[in-house]
Amino acid sequence: MTYIVTDNCIGCKYTDCVEVCPVDCFYEGTNTLVIHPDECIDCGVCEPECPADAIRPDTEPDMEKWVEFNRKYAELWPVIVSKKDPLPDADENDGAPDKLEKIFDPAPGEGG
Repeated sequence: MTYIVTDNCIGCKYTDCVEVCPVDCFYEGTNTLVIHPDECIDCGVCEPECPADAIRPDTEPDMEKWVEFNRKYAELWPVIVSKKDPLPDADENDGAPDKLEKIFDPAPGEGG
């Protein structure tokens, strides 16, 4: 099992989770985070730290697409190990529908 980040993180990018991760398996994109599913050790300490309820276990129904989403972007984006401020519109984006359409591929500082 692994934990993964879902679209609830897009547009919020709260980073409370990264500081508690013992294996540094979070990766940062322009407007979201992902967890590398092959590096996650299934400790679960990150899940309760996420104020947007974006971190879920891959054992929940229909999580296969999110495992692949996390794997894809973890291979492209840089690791993040320290907490940062959330995005300016995080409160407004928290819980918003259809956030997957708002994903930006570039890592921070690479455009997008």
